[in-house]
Amino acid sequence: MNKVLKVCGSAMLALSAASFAGADSVTLKFHTMVPMPANSNAKFVKPWADKISAESNGEIKVEMYPSMQLGGAPPQLVDQVRDGVVDIVWTVAGYTPGRFPRLEVFELPFMPAAATPTSQAIQEYVDTVAADDLKDYKVLAVHVHAPGKIHTKNRLIKSAADLKGLKMRGPTRPITQMLEKMGATPVGMPVPKVAPSLSKGVIDGMVVPWEIMPSFKLQELTKSHTDIVGSRGLYTSPFLFIMNKAKYESLSPKHKAIIDKNSGMALAKLAGELWDGFEEPARALAVKAGGEFHDLSGAPLAEIKTIGDQLVADWIANSASRGLDGRKLVDTARGLIKKYE
Repeated sequence: MNKVLKVCGSAMLALSAASFAGADSVTLKFHTMVPMPANSNAKFVKPWADKISAESNGEIKVEMYPSMQLGGAPPQLVDQVRDGVVDIVWTVAGYTPGRFPRLEVFELPFMPAAATPTSQAIQEYVDTVAADDLKDYKVLAVHVHAPGKIHTKNRLIKSAADLKGLKMRGPTRPITQMLEKMGATPVGMPVPKVAPSLSKGVIDGMVVPWEIMPSFKLQELTKSHTDIVGSRGLYTSPFLFIMNKAKYESLSPKHKAIIDKNSGMALAKLAGELWDGFEEPARALAVKAGGEFHDLSGAPLAEIKTIGDQLVADWIANSASRGLDGRKLVDTARGLIKKYE
């Protein structure tokens, strides 16, 4: 009888321990628009997920769902994570124009330096003057890519006039406006749609950093590539690595501490360093694919910068109608980028 009681007691203790362990573990669903081999997944989010899993002794698990596997379209990712359909997303702020008005400053023409200083600048920016834009989320990190370049199927862009008549994918609202002012027909679309659109003739080219091109073999579809000479690039895009706020608040203090330790400025800086490092290997693939290259400088660059300056002035003027001090936001962003250079 005592032996039976001991066996039962041991079984109950084991069951209780298992239940306690289960109660102390959490699984987070991560959703994004790019495929798993993309740099953002394979070299940024997955290592981050592995790190928080290791630091929590396997108690925090991240299930990764790339390529919109859980449904919806890329612009819906910010709603999916806000509403708790998923727990974490990595997405492009500019996919929902007007949604993050203060972050638009970093989308303006000739704003960004390299990704490392600009990512640190935007992280401090969202921690301070732009906090209201992301108040509905737990911010893990906000970062940017290295300055974007101009890529076309077969017309090497050496001046604004060379863009006239081309159908060009625009990444953000400000750059879409800039393309239009240079005579191109801008077409807005998320990055996953660029390759089929090039193949079908829907667009003649796009402006993107080198980094994203290998994920969709864009170096095989565009053969003419133009870069900008100078300390400030043509444009960049803010990326949001954000978590559902209620899910974060539901975590134990121990798990919150692990998430916090792996969020914020250090993570934004790491992202910037990664994205700067992705550029040259991706460019090398375009060289191997037989591409032709041009560095835009001198009078042609000055002409494009004049167009960019006017767009910045227009953004500042229009910001008042949205209750924003546009001049202050632009000056703050530029000052922060300079601070981290």
